[in-house]
Amino acid sequence: MSMPRSASGWTMAVFGVLAAVMGLVGLAAPDAQLALLGLPNASGDRPEGDHTAVFLAASSMAALNMGVYYVLAALADWRPFFRWTVPFRLLTCTVFTLLVLAGTAPGAFLGVGLWEGLGAVATGLALRREKAPAASAQTA
Repeated sequence: MSMPRSASGWTMAVFGVLAAVMGLVGLAAPDAQLALLGLPNASGDRPEGDHTAVFLAASSMAALNMGVYYVLAALADWRPFFRWTVPFRLLTCTVFTLLVLAGTAPGAFLGVGLWEGLGAVATGLALRREKAPAASAQTA
């Protein structure tokens, strides 16, 4: 079985596995996923025209797909992809945090934002550390 070959690859693999698992939870047990986010159950008495279950299924499928992409990128040690994710994960962190601060999203979404932000920082720091020895070896 192949494993990530770098610290940055491991950060991507861990994030990918977590995203895929959460996507599976959202698809298999939507009420459990909603409870984690501090939202009311999708299977309860919902008003007509409420599309919570549909949006949860769509976002869960996106999380599952994204998780698989991240794991495959980690196994391929595809560092350009790792670099591309850092600013976009920081953007996601910012948006989710602002949604909570504005009162638009429940407080549990702050955890999602922090998860994205800390993952982006971990990946960015790992990439920087991996790049430093290569740069200093060229000047020696």
